Amino acid sequence: MLQFYLKIALRNLRSQRSYTILNIVGLSVGMAGGLLIFLFLRHHISIDRHHVKLDRIVRINTDLHLDDGSIEYNPESPMPLAEALRKDYPQVEQAAFLMMNRELTVSVKQPNTDQSAPLRFREHKGTGLVEPEWFDVLDYTWLQGNPKTALRAPNSAVLTETWAKKYFGTANPIGQTLTLDNKTDVTITGVLADPPPMTDTNLGLFISIATLKQFDPKNEVNTWWFLNSTNRVYATLKNSQAATSLEQSFPALAKKHYGVDAKVFQFHAQPLREIHTDIKRGGETIRASLIWSLGVIGVLLIVAACINFINLATAQALRRGKEVGVRKTLGSSRSQLIGQFLLETSLIVFAAAALALLLVAILLPFFADWVQVPLAFRLDGPTTLFVGLLLAGIVLIAGGYPAAVLSGISPWTALKGKLTGASGGGFTVRRVLVVSQFVVCQALIIGSLVVANQIRYIQRADLGFRKDNIVVVTMPVNQQVRLEAFKQKLSQYTDIQSVSFSHRPPASDQMYGGSIKFNGSNEWSAFPVRERLADADYVPTYGLTLVAGRNIVQSDTIREYLVNESLAHQLGFSDSRQIIGKKLQYYHSPVPLPIVGIVKDFHQKSLREAIGPCLIASKADWYARAGIRITGQHPVQTLQRIRQTWQQIYPDEVFEYQFLDDQVAKFYETENLIARLINAFTGIAILICCLGLYGLVLHIVGQRTKEIGIRKVLGASVASIVALLSTEFLKLVGVAIVIASPLAWWVMNQWLQDFAYKIDIAWWIFVLAGVLSVSIALLTVSFQSVKAALVNPVKSLRSE
Repeated sequence: MLQFYLKIALRNLRSQRSYTILNIVGLSVGMAGGLLIFLFLRHHISIDRHHVKLDRIVRINTDLHLDDGSIEYNPESPMPLAEALRKDYPQVEQAAFLMMNRELTVSVKQPNTDQSAPLRFREHKGTGLVEPEWFDVLDYTWLQGNPKTALRAPNSAVLTETWAKKYFGTANPIGQTLTLDNKTDVTITGVLADPPPMTDTNLGLFISIATLKQFDPKNEVNTWWFLNSTNRVYATLKNSQAATSLEQSFPALAKKHYGVDAKVFQFHAQPLREIHTDIKRGGETIRASLIWSLGVIGVLLIVAACINFINLATAQALRRGKEVGVRKTLGSSRSQLIGQFLLETSLIVFAAAALALLLVAILLPFFADWVQVPLAFRLDGPTTLFVGLLLAGIVLIAGGYPAAVLSGISPWTALKGKLTGASGGGFTVRRVLVVSQFVVCQALIIGSLVVANQIRYIQRADLGFRKDNIVVVTMPVNQQVRLEAFKQKLSQYTDIQSVSFSHRPPASDQMYGGSIKFNGSNEWSAFPVRERLADADYVPTYGLTLVAGRNIVQSDTIREYLVNESLAHQLGFSDSRQIIGKKLQYYHSPVPLPIVGIVKDFHQKSLREAIGPCLIASKADWYARAGIRITGQHPVQTLQRIRQTWQQIYPDEVFEYQFLDDQVAKFYETENLIARLINAFTGIAILICCLGLYGLVLHIVGQRTKEIGIRKVLGASVASIVALLSTEFLKLVGVAIVIASPLAWWVMNQWLQDFAYKIDIAWWIFVLAGVLSVSIALLTVSFQSVKAALVNPVKSLRSE
């Protein structure tokens, strides 16, 4: 029986090659889009899921609740918190402190050479100073060394296998020496297997926390008041329910160590599984809402492809009506007919799946590079399960309804030739399905236009400083003597306009600051003030606008302040010039010092955040960046001169640079990712809709061949025939536009709320999206309609 069904199915598919090809291509495109989204989401959902104690691992965050009502969400915590959790909290099984991604120059002596310079590496990510308990909290596989003792002593370090090969090649790293920042030697005491790449704590060099004092004696990390963006405290709880009782004990902990300021410091135990998507606390570029939104888009793409199949299958009910009538008359049951039609659907779906897998294999490298995520396709357990469920779901969704409709046709009606459109599943159902497809398409087009306009607005926004033609060079800290020599040598070149040393450029992903005392007040301000520690060349080099007063004088220590307009307004001055001459006290200086100038507000971070109060002052021992403004006429030669000058002044350091506009662009990686994803899946949705429309028009033209011939004989023009065939579909697209527009407006308006500075969703976006949808539909319909209208009416009437 199965062989008979298979023979009939293959015969039907061959006899309707056009519909079979359209169905296979449409389903394969939808499935390929769904698979790409699955792989992308799986990557992000799998972050740090390899830890055995995943459900019991938390990170302790310290959120600052300020007196002005604002909250600063931070991932960091003070170092002593880890020891307190280990000793005083029975809910905690183990806790550890980590100072992650500390910038280091790592030097390795070359083997068998005594006089040649060592190999040097400038590490920005992948390094960490840790307590030995770190390896009890998170899971690592030790290849060499003892996890209990490897990082107990000062000047000890542990490497992952890849980092060991980077520094020492094939030599055994145990006992070898690394030099940190050209002054502190550490001995390798252990080697770890490379952790899975899907982790947010992807460290390769672990240094014992006891080493910190040796290469940074001024560091006050071991105090409750020291909070730094690199400091983390992780803990393993004794059970997954212990987080609640731990949270309840935190207010008393804050009261014990912060006294009257305890209300400011609020600790929170955040589950490890939530960290990756927590953008407000420094997570990756994707938030949980975007993950679920992409999942919905993936489902909609697959459903849109299924709609094509349903529409084409039910539209062909009239053609297959007599077949159903004859088979029912000869005794076929409805279940047998349903099985026959589901078998045909299965053949199409499995053919489409094979094509979809081929498309994914071809497109995945480009897609991974496009979204900047390391993706790989392999038929492991989860992927195989997803593909299996996907195939079963598509067979049931795409084949179930048409099978039910076709098997339910009355044999008497079919054999009498009285089947109507309603018998084939109903025109109303097909209209609803076509409208549903174009609602998805229209919403995605609107979304892509809104995202594109917001990105364009960001790129063109006045940041309050000049970001073009500025090279930002990473500087060794606490080397003030050589700073002036570096600047003087660079100033000799005509293609270098100015040089400024600072802790950070005007816009930075790292924010530092605190409260101030103003004009003799004994009270600290209720709002935070951001700092930009820099020399006197900071304002002209970065193109900041001095609106009143004068610039600060050149100094190695804080003598006076520049403040921005927002700080003056926050302190109650409607005319910011009135603040000049007033004194403020900041935590970097024990005494009040004068305000000598006002700078125009400039963006200190991305446009997601409002411009806040900010001050500028000199403090040379904090300078970690050199901003070098160049003419930009010969950038390659200019960079070579900067590199040569660097090597003369800092022969023991690694030269690194980045253009400021590239740094600013990194603030908007999330937006660029969203734009790329929406554009990609909008294109897929449009293609699926076009394939569905083309198939329906092909069917309608076949049904109305005789009518078209008669109309042409009676003098109908090509345009009138195209209009006749197109009107119905354009009405459906119009309905989809009406439904999709308010829905898309609401979704994109919610997305824009993340920005302090954003566009208004203008009316023309909806008009343009509607015109695009109508144009796409009209082109698709017209292609086959014009072809039918141009056929010789004699042939049309004869073929009928």
